[in-house]
Amino acid sequence: MPVESGPVPSTPGASSAVGARLRRPVGVVAACAVLLPVVLAHPGQRAAALLLASLAAVVVLTAVLPWPWRRVTLAGAAGGVAALSLLLDLAYSGPYRLSAFWLPFEWTALVVLAGRVARRSRGRWAGAVGTLAVAAVVAVPLRWTLRTPGAAWAGSLAAVLLSLLPLTVVVGVCLYLRVLDARRERAVSRARREQRLEVARGLHDFVAHEITGIVLEAQAGQLPGQTPEETAALLRSLEEAGLRALDSMDAMVGALREPREDGGGVHAGACTPGATRVYGLADLPELVERFGTTGPTRARLEAAPEAVGQLSGEAEATAYAAVLEALTNVRRHAPGAGEAVVRVEVRPGGGGDPGAGGGVVAAVVVSVSDDGGGGSGVRGLLRRRPGSGGTGLVGLAERLAAHGGTLEAGPLRPAGWRTGCELPVR
Repeated sequence: MPVESGPVPSTPGASSAVGARLRRPVGVVAACAVLLPVVLAHPGQRAAALLLASLAAVVVLTAVLPWPWRRVTLAGAAGGVAALSLLLDLAYSGPYRLSAFWLPFEWTALVVLAGRVARRSRGRWAGAVGTLAVAAVVAVPLRWTLRTPGAAWAGSLAAVLLSLLPLTVVVGVCLYLRVLDARRERAVSRARREQRLEVARGLHDFVAHEITGIVLEAQAGQLPGQTPEETAALLRSLEEAGLRALDSMDAMVGALREPREDGGGVHAGACTPGATRVYGLADLPELVERFGTTGPTRARLEAAPEAVGQLSGEAEATAYAAVLEALTNVRRHAPGAGEAVVRVEVRPGGGGDPGAGGGVVAAVVVSVSDDGGGGSGVRGLLRRRPGSGGTGLVGLAERLAAHGGTLEAGPLRPAGWRTGCELPVR
């Protein structure tokens, strides 16, 4: 198959790499420009000029080059040149006019380096290196002011204050940008976590539900005494469940490739066949009927008409997911409850009773309970398998809380299990 060629879209990583490659020759040229005036110095002062120019060139090169380089990090390079600058401040004994000539280059490069450390440096030594760089910036002017004839403390104090003003601005802006970077990284991390949770919910709510049904059907097909008609019906049921699982996966992949217009991720309705349909309480009869026909456990639905249609689309999708989660748990954790009866109930809650007095429905209560099937229901199985619980109820509780709802799950007396939720009508 021929491969079409075309322009390669630019990426931030590619732009950063190009910028890093350009900064190397720029840094070398700048360092050479700082060293060049040494040839114009008086022969008797050339050694001192070479010392000052070399340090200034090293600081300029360090401020311009991209880091890390091999095993040398930005903090290590900045700490090294700042320490050299402070050492030269103490040890320099040459003409003060020479220090004044190269001072602006070294001072500017140290300010840039201090800003880069504040912006990018990481690790336990970042604070110490930043302090060292700030000290070097403040001390560089003193190399000249303290050695001028008739030097007074007022001139040195003025030089320090003049150095601190631009340094404070540069470091403050860099620290602010660093805070913005940290906020953006946290926001991206939260968004990725939400995407992973949405995908996990879709897999758990729909794909796992269908696969659980397939497993139960396959187990039922292994029982002896199956007639050809029963085997054919079982295979058709397996095919339908497999197709529904594939449709759910296709819808989920499509939602990931084309995000929703509202900026959200994959929600309950988007993981169902059709991808654009959001399942709600009106779809519970089909769900309960399919549950009762694909396993040994019987199920019945009791839905109050006044409770249907009261919630928003997202809230109804969450209530539907709650029923689906409860039914999946019955299948997964109580596969042997052949005599159990599962009851799905939808009724008004929160004190509303429109059927009795025409009141307003304040909340909708959805519950799924089983009678235990003679002790072999969910409660009995969970007692025997304490480590078999998953994260479905935890994620469901988070989704309900986002809509102002609550979740309750626990054993019934004398046997059985109940999972219920209540969602307010807004």
